Amino acid sequence: MDRAYVAVHVEEDRAHWWFRGRRAVLVALLRRRLPAGRHRLLELGCGTGNMLEALAEFGETVGMEPDETLVAVARGAGLDVRRGALPHDRVVPPGWPDVVLLLDVLEHLEDDAAALRTAHALLAPGGTLVIAVPAYQWLWSAHDVALGHRRRYTAGVLGARVMAAGFDVRHVSYFNTLLFPAVALTRAGKRLRGDTGHDLTRPAAPVNAALARLFALEAAVVPRWPLPFGASLVLVARR
Repeated sequence: MDRAYVAVHVEEDRAHWWFRGRRAVLVALLRRRLPAGRHRLLELGCGTGNMLEALAEFGETVGMEPDETLVAVARGAGLDVRRGALPHDRVVPPGWPDVVLLLDVLEHLEDDAAALRTAHALLAPGGTLVIAVPAYQWLWSAHDVALGHRRRYTAGVLGARVMAAGFDVRHVSYFNTLLFPAVALTRAGKRLRGDTGHDLTRPAAPVNAALARLFALEAAVVPRWPLPFGASLVLVARR
C-alpha cells in the first residue's frame, strides 16, 4: 500500500460512504449466515479495525494487521489487534477462531492461495470463512495501484481458489451493484485522463451520506440472494 494512502485510509475508513456502506452489507451478511450463538472471530488484515468494532456484536474478536501505523490506530480504539502478516504469522492458536475474515485482503497478497491455506489451518473444524474482494480485472485503475492491489476477482475464480484450499463454498455474491455504473465510469475516466490518484476523496457531507445509504440498501439482498454483478465480491465458506 502506498504510504501516502495509509494516512487517507486512517482518515476515511469510518467516514467515507464506501466504508460505511460496505460495513452495513457485511454485518447483515454475518447476521444471516453465521450459526446462532457467540463466536470467536479472527479478522486477518483488519486495518484500523473499522470492521473489527462491528464484529464485537458476534462474539470475541482478534485482529491481525501488518502495518504498524494501522495497528497503533486500532489499539488506540481499544481493539485487540496483533501485528502479523499472511501467510506465515499466526497470532492465535490453530482451532481458536470459529470465524475467519479476509475483508479486502487477498487482492494485496502475492500468494493468495497460501493465505487461504493459512486461514484453513487456523479455522476450527466446521468454522466459517468470510471473504470480500474487488471484482473484475477490467475495472483495474490507478486506485488499485495506490492501494497495493495485485489483482481483482470474478466469482468463478474466487470460488475455485477457496475450494482448492479445502473449503466448502456456501454463498457467493457480487455487491456494490447499485453504484456499479458510476464506479465503472469513474474508473474508465481515470484511465482516459491518466489520473494516478485513488478514489477515496470524500464528497460533500450530504452526498456522502446519500451514497452510504444507497450502498447500504444492498444489505437487504446480498445475504439472501446472489447479485449477478458489482464492484466487489463476498464469499462465505465452511471448513
